[in-house]
Amino acid sequence: MKYIITGGAGFLGYHLADFLIKKKHKVAIVDIDDSHKQEYSDKVEFFKTDVRDYKALEKIFRNADVVIHAAAALPRWKAREIYDININGTKNALEAAIKNKVERFIFISSTAVYGIPKKHPIYESDQLAGKEIGPYGDSKVKAEKLCKSYRDKLCVTIIRPKTFIGTGRLGVFQILYDWVKEGKRIPMIGRGNNKYQLLDVDDLVEIIYLISKAPKEKVNDTFNIGAEMFGTIKESLIALCDYAKTGAQPLATPAYIVKPILKLFEVLKISPLYKWVYETLDKDSFVSIEKIKKAIKWKPKYSNKDALIKSYKWYLQHYEELKTLKSGVTHRVAWNQGILGLFKKIL
Repeated sequence: MKYIITGGAGFLGYHLADFLIKKKHKVAIVDIDDSHKQEYSDKVEFFKTDVRDYKALEKIFRNADVVIHAAAALPRWKAREIYDININGTKNALEAAIKNKVERFIFISSTAVYGIPKKHPIYESDQLAGKEIGPYGDSKVKAEKLCKSYRDKLCVTIIRPKTFIGTGRLGVFQILYDWVKEGKRIPMIGRGNNKYQLLDVDDLVEIIYLISKAPKEKVNDTFNIGAEMFGTIKESLIALCDYAKTGAQPLATPAYIVKPILKLFEVLKISPLYKWVYETLDKDSFVSIEKIKKAIKWKPKYSNKDALIKSYKWYLQHYEELKTLKSGVTHRVAWNQGILGLFKKIL
């Protein structure tokens, strides 16, 4: 089978490409960033292309069996780009898939579409309120609506993964790992007693692959994806700090004071943390995964603790190399800590 991965130079795309090549499938990557090209197997085709270029996608999608549409502008991008890439890029990918009679289209959405829910667990049928957390969540809701409108023309699976981590994941998690490595106190927003679900990227890659092979009538639908074993923020951080043995430990803070401060820092553009992060970290955040488990009898292998420790191990192994890389806004590079770096010195 031939798989096309849009946004394939990203964190998820890298792991998908590696997995699919090992399964002896043909893989083509579509991304505007080719700076990581050397990290991929030489069997992977790489197209430096913007998903907003419909004519280019139409050519690239020829003879494809599955399109995994993971290309997206992330929350720290400009609002105009987020809407343009996440909505118009998705429409182009859908149209190019139809034009080339692609059998399956898998859209990587986000649990950001639920906004800041007041009840848990969250089910696929629950209200969508992505606009609550800004352009990223809102754009994903609109892109999902587009995907659903194409289901009478091709099999379109919408996946809503929880925040996923694993080997190679940096971004906001690099900030956490940096503080843990240096034995700092790790501020939690609130007391950390809220349940918070993560997802290991290897579990996500496996379920995407299983969906691509499952009977169409079972997966022409929308599914939440997350870890099955998870606990509270505090429990996950304690497990990571205990593994690190650096003296790092979680630190409770008053959410009603910290969140307004983080909001101000975001407005002033001196902190990498955005609304979806600081507004949800003191609240329960977990989805039901019963629907996907019943559809194709899948069960995630990794708990929150497993995923965090595995990701941290990779960070330590590549620490010297990572120090030489420039910061950016994607999940495959470190983020500039801004004013958080000052607080790290104090704590």
